Amino acid sequence: MSATVDKSSGKVRDMFAQIAPRYDLMNHLLSLNIDRWWRSFTVSTVAPEGTDPILDVCTGTGDLALAYNDAAKGDVRIYGVDFCREMLDVAEQKKADSKIGDHVTFQEGDALNLEFPDNQFQIVSVAFGLRNVADTDRGIAELTRVCKPGGRVAVLEFSIPEWPPMSWMYSFYFHTVLPRVGQWFTSSSHDAYRYLPESVREFPSGEALAERMRAAGLEKVEFHPMTFGIATLYIGTKKTTNDELNVAPSSKLQNDIS
Repeated sequence: MSATVDKSSGKVRDMFAQIAPRYDLMNHLLSLNIDRWWRSFTVSTVAPEGTDPILDVCTGTGDLALAYNDAAKGDVRIYGVDFCREMLDVAEQKKADSKIGDHVTFQEGDALNLEFPDNQFQIVSVAFGLRNVADTDRGIAELTRVCKPGGRVAVLEFSIPEWPPMSWMYSFYFHTVLPRVGQWFTSSSHDAYRYLPESVREFPSGEALAERMRAAGLEKVEFHPMTFGIATLYIGTKKTTNDELNVAPSSKLQNDIS
């Protein structure tokens, strides 16, 4: 990790706590609502299968977790984990407004130390959160650990377009327009919308991230650039062994689902 971007947990948590009240508004505004389509594409491409639970890590205000609940039609238990209580408060309000009951559980947790047993979830997702984790490889390893053998890990993340003139327009917007508009709307002392382009620039993308996913024990890794490469969806399947084929969710998760 480059020293130019401070990803210490306390700094990142405080930054997101400050922008939580306007986080969704800013996401939709600054992406021209395209972020909604990116999540929809993720849910349709890595769709729920069966009744095993789903975990969304770095869930933030819960958009992807709630989208998975809609796709599963309430038949699958969804967990959303984030280390920022203020972001989870927004997620909880969305859950209450949607009146979806107890199919979705939001809870505080650390992406580098997930409090779930091994081999539990049919899908483990993370949207625009992995680049904020201090140790990318350890983060991917945790996503893989809690995924069921044969289950899928889905990483939706910003990336940098390579095709001119989109790359030029992207660079101007991301590094000049977005920080100014974001700072004006949120008044964050941590300058969150300057952190965003810096963190994207330093984060591995394309084949570089796919290779890290393979090193963590995922196979059939593929990635799908979207919107001229502004965002990319990475998908990997957890390898299976004969001993793991019949692994069942822990009793706690089973009780939650029933």
